[in-house]
Amino acid sequence: MKGRKFFPLVVVTAGLLAYHNSFTGSFFHDDFGAIIENPTIRHLWPVWEPLLPLHGSDWPVAGRPLINLSLAINYALGGYNVWGYHALNLTVHVLAGLTLLGIVRRTLLRPTLRGRFGAAADELALATAVLWTVHPIQIESVTYIVQRAESIMGLFYLLTLYCFIRGTESARPRLWYGLSVTACALGMASKQVMVSAPLTVMLYDRAFISGSFRQTWRQRWRVHLTLAFTWAVLVATMVSAGFYTTVSNINAGHHLNRWTYLLTQSDVIVHYLRWSAWPSRLPLLVNTFKPGNVILPGLTILLLLGASTWALIKNSVWGFVGAWLFMILAPTSSFLPSIDPIFLHRMYLPLVAVVILVVMGLYAVVGRQSLAVFVVMAIGLGVLTSRQNQIFSRDPQYSLGLAYGRAGRFQEAIGEYEQALRTSPDDAWLHCNLGSALVAVGRPQEAIKHFERALRLQPDFAEAHAHLGSVLSTMGDLQDAIWHYEQALRIRPNYAEAHYDWGVALARDGRTTEAIEHYDETLRLKSDHAEAHNALGLALARLGRTQEAVGHWEQALRLRPDCAEAHYNLGVALAQLNQVPEAIGHWETAVRIKPDYADAHNNLGGVFLRLGRVQEAIVQFELALRTLPDLAEAHYNLGVALEQTGRIQEAITHYQKALRIKPTFEDAQDRLTKLQARQ
Repeated sequence: MKGRKFFPLVVVTAGLLAYHNSFTGSFFHDDFGAIIENPTIRHLWPVWEPLLPLHGSDWPVAGRPLINLSLAINYALGGYNVWGYHALNLTVHVLAGLTLLGIVRRTLLRPTLRGRFGAAADELALATAVLWTVHPIQIESVTYIVQRAESIMGLFYLLTLYCFIRGTESARPRLWYGLSVTACALGMASKQVMVSAPLTVMLYDRAFISGSFRQTWRQRWRVHLTLAFTWAVLVATMVSAGFYTTVSNINAGHHLNRWTYLLTQSDVIVHYLRWSAWPSRLPLLVNTFKPGNVILPGLTILLLLGASTWALIKNSVWGFVGAWLFMILAPTSSFLPSIDPIFLHRMYLPLVAVVILVVMGLYAVVGRQSLAVFVVMAIGLGVLTSRQNQIFSRDPQYSLGLAYGRAGRFQEAIGEYEQALRTSPDDAWLHCNLGSALVAVGRPQEAIKHFERALRLQPDFAEAHAHLGSVLSTMGDLQDAIWHYEQALRIRPNYAEAHYDWGVALARDGRTTEAIEHYDETLRLKSDHAEAHNALGLALARLGRTQEAVGHWEQALRLRPDCAEAHYNLGVALAQLNQVPEAIGHWETAVRIKPDYADAHNNLGGVFLRLGRVQEAIVQFELALRTLPDLAEAHYNLGVALEQTGRIQEAITHYQKALRIKPTFEDAQDRLTKLQARQ
């Protein structure tokens, strides 16, 4: 076909039109951990810094060094300017579409398919590539910045296969085979879903090139063995990221065991297929999916899996298509529980199988007339993608406000949010985030109005319910607060933060036993929740269960070594257990992390005073009072220290201040009376 050389331009144009409104999309959810709070992307040199991302399930880039490096490149070029991040995401996606164009065209021209599809190979390859590129189910992988992990891995997955195909067709195949192995290794360093790529290449070889596994191995065993060796890259990234610890933590946060999770995935895969066929209402970002009856979906998936297996055994090309779908979904839709049972970005590559079945099936039935249908389908899917893409499209002020909020610069965040509201007054997330910033600066009444506005705009907004509950609990309205926590958990049953905030509210009300139940639930859902470990330790200590409390504070510090509150609380417990040197170490760490930590300064001063280190004690008490002038205990302790150094009048002054703050302070009254009597 004469116009074939323009087909790549058609794919590029289709991708740009579908995602033209994605470049101002704001940072969302995991983007903050991966970009705003990620110190390993701040420098490109030395290169091993971005290639060694932070560990743990809180870091979306853990075990994905190439993704972390891509974010570091974006940061070096534009800081927190979202435009550059989105430009790279779309570039990767369009390149993947171009690679798919080449794979499908060359496959349709293979001897096994040329007789049936060869005459229209160019047009069918173009239809497949365009429909896949503009499909709305790809939005998470393209517009949600950190989910570039899926699209980058997908690009290398497709390049691995494309370069292998070129190698089998080339008179000098070593270059192409080398590129295939390189792409496979880079994919392994991008995301663990790449694990099936060497097997997929072998199945392709058998189905479309050699005709049997024996011939596949005899003719190209070196290539397939070298591709298998790239699994070492995957193992290295998993081990370096503490993968097994991370998986253990994630699994511990679920009520679903491995087999129950496997059963729910049949319903998940059926939903994936339904959304692939009819993507009008996709549950982007908000994961409220609840698996239903698994019997019918389970039978459906077993039927599809059985048909794919039978076709694969018979070496049918459709067996390869089915294997593509199930093998790529297997790491996240099998018996290994993931953080959430369903994410649309997991269909990034499996969608290829669905699109190929639709395109080839329609062409087999209708013939060349189907090409007009493909044009209409592409336009419809592109329009849907552009519309649904708006969920990410917010003013730049919104992204800047989020960045300021994450950095603790709440006044600046409020200014950006208020400016964004002028152009987007009905943005529920914007109202919710503005409310959170107002809470942080001590303006709860204004915050309540914005949370309530968010809930009027979006009644099933779990985060707004939870935040409003927290504000109401701090204002003493526990009954209404609990109602909002209940609503948040009705909408998102696995919402760990709502359980945590509910526990904090109950603890504040003195209902310690009930608070412990919610802290326990928080940790069942998210075992690496450092704040929940710290709060649970406090609650247990109030019930006299000090040893259990110590364990939770130690766990909190393993998860967050810079948690000053956990250091302080652990120091208090260790002092009660007569482990004074260890207590001093934790309090000193607490004030090093948080120099204005008045209670820690006061406790340090008290220990120094008992150890006879009076001058050091005085320094600590003064530091405590510099931060918190109304801390009666610090005034009293400083008075005792000053009294021991003979500074009687100053001691009297501090005893008097302690009594003004706390008139029932008997020890201060006794010492003041004795000193005044002596005078």
